[in-house]
Amino acid sequence: MSEATEPRIPTIDLRPWTKGSPEARAAIARTVDEALQSAGFLLVTGHGVDPELRTAIREAARSFFRMPVEVKQPYAAKVGGRGWLGPGAEANGYSEGTETPPDLKESLTFATPDPWDDPEINAEWYAPNVWPSQVPELRTLCEEYLARMGELEKQLLDLLGVALGVEHDFFSRHMDHPTYGFNINWYPGTEVVGDPEPGQFRIGPHTDFGTVTILDRQAGKGGLQVWTDEGGWEDAPFDPAAFTINIGDLLARWTGARWRSGRHRVLPPPVDAPTEELMSLVYFGECTPGTLVESLPAPIGRVAYEPVDSHTYLREKLDSITVD
Repeated sequence: MSEATEPRIPTIDLRPWTKGSPEARAAIARTVDEALQSAGFLLVTGHGVDPELRTAIREAARSFFRMPVEVKQPYAAKVGGRGWLGPGAEANGYSEGTETPPDLKESLTFATPDPWDDPEINAEWYAPNVWPSQVPELRTLCEEYLARMGELEKQLLDLLGVALGVEHDFFSRHMDHPTYGFNINWYPGTEVVGDPEPGQFRIGPHTDFGTVTILDRQAGKGGLQVWTDEGGWEDAPFDPAAFTINIGDLLARWTGARWRSGRHRVLPPPVDAPTEELMSLVYFGECTPGTLVESLPAPIGRVAYEPVDSHTYLREKLDSITVD
């Protein structure tokens, strides 16, 4: 394939990365570096995560989302918390300074449950998850899935270290006790959310805030779009066997803006398919609280950002998308 027709968002098979020759691994690293400079997105296959597990999570979550509001309300949580985020809780466009209508979605949101040795950090970042009693199977399914996400995140971070031209554990060594967020996002049709307001999206334009996001999504007319300098807003390529991977703000800062935090949005329910329902499983990788994120200098880095405490930054960004 010629350079002119190389996809801006390529698909990477992880099997040659884990078992391939040095030449195959080097080629994958080059492709990753180029893609993350252009769009901040990849698709990855060969990850070994059972598609039946993802289907089962969706089925359990859908049964909860379809319940009456009075059943879901006791699980209501704030952005970045644990439980149910109801309609109108978030406006991701706020993080870009855009006053958009609230996002057209509901979420079940979970996070790192393993306690740490600091009570204040525990209270904010390691609080127990809240699992809906109406769907008891959801906890077992999600805990299995999150264990697999942790393994995949570590594998991806090692790949990213090599792709950046630094030590393979340059990022992963900051993951001795990392936090993460996990959202099950439900995007119902207009029979649930009503007709979109002007400028309203299922999720407004934004970048993610952490290190690596691992997204399992469904194809749809009102689905994911990504931004590239060459193409503007484009429908994200879709492969049902693949995870969609994008890097977040913290990792982009770490690379000194060599890699970009992937800007994206989820379109509103389409006029010609108003009952379209989609559901995404979104794993937001972070790092260990207290990590100082400092930009790599040239020739790798291109911008020298002010160093930031990882979780001070994350909290500010989560607060910025909260609808009061």
